[in-house]
Amino acid sequence: MKFGIFYELQLPRPWQSGDELRLYQDALTQLETADRLGYDYAWVVEHHFLEEYSHSPSPESFLAAASQRTKNIRLGHGIFQLTTNHPARVAERVAVLDLLSRGRVEFGMGESASITELTPFGRDMETKKEVFEEAVRAIFPMFKDGGSEHHGKYFDIPLRNVVPKPVQKPHPPLWMACSQLPTIERAGQNGFGALGFQFVSADAAHAWVHAYYNAITKRLKKLADYEINPNMALVSFFMCAKTDEEARARADGATFFQFALRFYGASQNRQRPAPGTVNMWDEYNKWKRENPEAQEAALRGGLIGSPETIAKKLRRFRTSHIDQVILLNQAGKNSHEHICESLELFAKEVLPEFREDPEHEAWKAGVMSGAIQLEEIDTQAFTDRYGKLAINVAPPKPVAATG
Repeated sequence: MKFGIFYELQLPRPWQSGDELRLYQDALTQLETADRLGYDYAWVVEHHFLEEYSHSPSPESFLAAASQRTKNIRLGHGIFQLTTNHPARVAERVAVLDLLSRGRVEFGMGESASITELTPFGRDMETKKEVFEEAVRAIFPMFKDGGSEHHGKYFDIPLRNVVPKPVQKPHPPLWMACSQLPTIERAGQNGFGALGFQFVSADAAHAWVHAYYNAITKRLKKLADYEINPNMALVSFFMCAKTDEEARARADGATFFQFALRFYGASQNRQRPAPGTVNMWDEYNKWKRENPEAQEAALRGGLIGSPETIAKKLRRFRTSHIDQVILLNQAGKNSHEHICESLELFAKEVLPEFREDPEHEAWKAGVMSGAIQLEEIDTQAFTDRYGKLAINVAPPKPVAATG
């Protein structure tokens, strides 16, 4: 089992001068720490205009800085929005980052799931899948030697040689964002690694692993000429401390993250309120005061607890044959010190047990060769992207922002 860390670069209100500077510098230090401790991947999102939820519009810049402060950790676009970027610019930026990092880039792709992000770039919810798939067809010839051209419905690109080319041949490993669980099966069908940006139980993970690997082995339908990447990763909330109680006390950001997902997810096309009209941190704390039981239940989910508690949960995920667990530590107002201490303690007390997993490698080789046939599991019962213990919240009426 591989382990990654995940960054939305969240910054709840109230905002003070210097907060964004501190946010970015602390995150780079955390990546440097994770690299030193032997974590495998660092994933950074691309989002635009999502106040408080994500201040990460330029992951290629952040990852370029990280490439100069790390040596081994894989640097993942989790994801590059193919709907809000021109295909040639995507190919160029991925190649440059691969050169800067000496071949450590993971190329995750996605569509965006909000009209708040899409509309300013001239895109919409109805056509974003079409735009995504056409962008994929346009990008991959650009990684090959020589020139390429593309003439489609959304992009018209004359013959040009996109330079530079990536270090990894024929291209960095490919992933697709799966912000909705059924997209996991679609990622398998297209031959992409599945970045499961949702929070599921071990039982749900088992069902979706089967759906993913059955799709990639039995129903493969690539969108272009590229190498498939049979891997499934799932995000989990994360905070490791000496005791379960201490971990939960330090993991308040996890429930803020869930609250924001529910709040925005209940809006049509996930449209965000007008800038400055909602103070999400105030709304969250109001909800928390009124729903203490739900807050406690949410904190019992995810990989939040002592090393012993987290290891016990990971053993269940290992039986589901997850390839990678992505640990979400930077959320809400979780402190930099607690994030670093959590990474240190997990690496010392938990990581060694899961570092080598020959049984999983043998299982995966058997599945990909056809020697092992997986049951076709009905995933209908496992479609809640927030998990059984997640927060249920209806968006309140907008209130005046502070800070």
